[in-house]
Amino acid sequence: MTKPQLMTACGFLAFAFAGVTPAMAQQETDPAAAPASATEQASTAQDTQNAGDIIVTAQGRAQLLTDVPVAVSAVSAESLQLSGATDIRALNQLAPSLLVSSTGTEANGSARIRGIGTVGDNPGLESSVAVFIDGVYRSRSGIGLNELGEIDRVEVLRGPQGTLFGRNASAGIINIVSKQPTYELGGMAEVTYGNYDFWRFQGALNLPITKNLAARVDGVYAKRDGFYYDAANDIDVNNRDRFFVRGQLRWEPTSDINVRIIGDYTKRDERCCGATYVDSSVNQFVGNLNSPATPLTTGLAGGNNIINVLRDLGQPIGSFTPGYDRTIYSTPGRSFDGQTEDKGVSAQVDWDFGGATLTSITAYRDYLTDQGSDTDYSTIDILYRAADGNASRRFETFSQELRLQGEAFGGTLDWLIGGYYANEDLTVRDNLRFGNQYGRFATCRIISGGALATLYSPTNAACISPTGRAVLNGQVPTVPSPLGAAGPLVVAALDRLDAINDRGTGVDVYEQNSRNYAFFTHNIVHLTDTLDLTVGVRYTNERKRLNARFTNDNVNCVANQQALGSFLTNPALAAVAGGIIGLSCQGNSTSELNGASIADERNEDEFTGTAVLSWKPTPDLLLYGSYSRGYKAGGFNLDRSALKSPLASFAALGGPQALTRNLQFDPEINNAYEIGAKYSVRDFTLTLAAFRQEFKNFQLNTFNGAVFLVATVNACDTDLAGGDRDTSAATGACPADDVQYGVVSQGVELEANLSPVRDVNINLGMTYADTHYRENLVGSASGIPLDPALRVLPGNQLSNAPEIVATGSLSWTPEIGSSGLRGLFYIDTRLTDDFNTGSDLFPQKLQDSFVLVNARVGIRGRDERWALELWAQNLTNTQYAQVAFNSPFQQGANGAPFVDPKYPGGRQVFSQYLAEPRTYGVTLRTRF
Repeated sequence: MTKPQLMTACGFLAFAFAGVTPAMAQQETDPAAAPASATEQASTAQDTQNAGDIIVTAQGRAQLLTDVPVAVSAVSAESLQLSGATDIRALNQLAPSLLVSSTGTEANGSARIRGIGTVGDNPGLESSVAVFIDGVYRSRSGIGLNELGEIDRVEVLRGPQGTLFGRNASAGIINIVSKQPTYELGGMAEVTYGNYDFWRFQGALNLPITKNLAARVDGVYAKRDGFYYDAANDIDVNNRDRFFVRGQLRWEPTSDINVRIIGDYTKRDERCCGATYVDSSVNQFVGNLNSPATPLTTGLAGGNNIINVLRDLGQPIGSFTPGYDRTIYSTPGRSFDGQTEDKGVSAQVDWDFGGATLTSITAYRDYLTDQGSDTDYSTIDILYRAADGNASRRFETFSQELRLQGEAFGGTLDWLIGGYYANEDLTVRDNLRFGNQYGRFATCRIISGGALATLYSPTNAACISPTGRAVLNGQVPTVPSPLGAAGPLVVAALDRLDAINDRGTGVDVYEQNSRNYAFFTHNIVHLTDTLDLTVGVRYTNERKRLNARFTNDNVNCVANQQALGSFLTNPALAAVAGGIIGLSCQGNSTSELNGASIADERNEDEFTGTAVLSWKPTPDLLLYGSYSRGYKAGGFNLDRSALKSPLASFAALGGPQALTRNLQFDPEINNAYEIGAKYSVRDFTLTLAAFRQEFKNFQLNTFNGAVFLVATVNACDTDLAGGDRDTSAATGACPADDVQYGVVSQGVELEANLSPVRDVNINLGMTYADTHYRENLVGSASGIPLDPALRVLPGNQLSNAPEIVATGSLSWTPEIGSSGLRGLFYIDTRLTDDFNTGSDLFPQKLQDSFVLVNARVGIRGRDERWALELWAQNLTNTQYAQVAFNSPFQQGANGAPFVDPKYPGGRQVFSQYLAEPRTYGVTLRTRF
């Protein structure tokens, strides 16, 4: 879809639906008369048909949404049910500024607001968009991909947060509030069946035990076949098999005290996540990268030698042009099996002292995931992780939040002060190893990609033909060796590389302790009856300690460094020598790390805050302007490949401990400005926000086909003369005092809600977000050059950050005669502009614009005692990729420096994680 077509579609949607935002919680209540805690106030409000009366707790107090001078979307339980939401991904259809996606593991999905989020699944990076469930911070946003049970509402707060919630966030917050116990007997049960043999059972029971004690239990079990078929192992991948239970107690010993205790447990046993190759038939920039080179010496226009190697070692040639076919070819015997356990307990106490209310939230969370993978995503056994307990991540977190809030000076001041403490132990175990075909794959990659291509023989040792071996060893007097006297050394090194099978990590262990505490205050001064000034300040202290231990049995890395290191400066031999050493030591897979350990510590102090001036010229209209400063902690890149280049020697650089600074990255800072308006009359609301956000030390995680890079992206005031766009790692630096913010997010958000007639609710949302990198980029606050792998970034839109997104929904629940029955007709849609799915922005990773549609029809009994619904997700079966990435180690050689802008990755092959296809089914529900 072209941009004019997208704009036309957005305009049509606007006329068709004439409204915005998800069908929101439509509640009419007097906040001043509600229970003590903000959560209680919002949760006990009664539904009405007044579209303007929506209660949220975005400022730590129960307020009408239209009275809150903050950009926030509130999604009700009814809206979540209609959209088929069971985790936070479905919020994409309901909140246009939000995008939630998952990639290599569902244990660490990524949420983005206004185009800003944390890329990749490196556990050392915290989320720019924080997720809170029942007031408790979840360590990584992907944890919100679990089943959630029955939800009261979800609030999506856009922009920096930190003066109201326990944990700070630089880009926004997803605040999920579950349904709590009430003092009436009740419950619900539902069963769903759909295609892919999808079964989902959900139930809840609310029990009043005494007049001031109630309990509630929610449970979900879901199982589904996978969306991919692994032909090599005859098994489906990306399946679903998960169980969730949550138990709650609510106790009110007096009218002034409310205690809520929650315990929950989630178990997942699933195979995730498969990937297909990016295909030239659906991506104009791939071209002949997926075609074999004929002959191998062919240049840029004649195919890719890496395809020859993969084909000759067993990869089906048809897998490189799959379109959106979901057949994959993993290595026989390798597995995507993974298990996840998420459990925790929390206690919230709200105590009204009369002049003030104290809120205490104490929580302990334990999150463990173990995920195996065929990490190269091909049938060739190149790289793998075994799901044996040694490919795991575990977060154990204790947190304590205290808030005290009240009024002063006769109601002129609404004040809030608070404190937050968290202590988290993160343990990462990794067993990334070369596969049983890695050696032959690596030698064939070298032989096929340059001056030695005529010697290519994938069935012979080191991928060298017998005649070629004799020539290189100087045993054919009439044919000179193309490598001269170095030929025998190269042959020996290639033989060592050919023997690197099932070598690499034994078990690497990273242990990180993060201790942080903060003090914050958020105050609203009522300057007049219509003019308010909001001021909030936060002080955060963050300390992280890292200890890591490494094991490795790849002795051939050091042997090849010693044998060929002297040739790295020889123009005639550098390419071959560098290729052999690099592939021998890929990802720092070297016995130099065997038994090695490192330790490091970093400390941060940061002040952040907000200031908002808001004015209500009429009771129906709110105008506001704000400034906010957001912060996300720095940390450690928990990937050993960041320690050094594979071509370097640990011994020559002083050992791993001398290089620990290479693992650190700086805190992310966001200075945000916003002006907005909210208009509300009965049955109609309209909100508008214009924003600009400036990110310094933007934390970017990129996989370059060999290793994961973590850079903190900034920009220089001075012109780097293209030094940030070239292939050199040495050009494009500037002094530290010349470094400025490197990422800008600016745009406009429009949301509305309309109920034109009884039983009809219409919604529409649109976001325009210009979220781009500035020119003259550098890779840290100190002004070091940007890594060459990121050379496409300057001046371009961030990954997974479409400029234009529009959402719409229409629900109609007409009465059917006088029987008490009601019908249900519901549809929602999301129109997404084109965007790049890869964090390095290579054009092969471009995703064209697309439209997603969900629909639901059904019939409901009196008072919704029962309901039967037919539903479809992705009704039109729109095919698109969530993320495309450089296929691990699968880069061919062209023998020349980068010259063609269509191929900034050289002869790199690309893979992609596809989004879910069309699903459909039937749901039967009862409530009592």
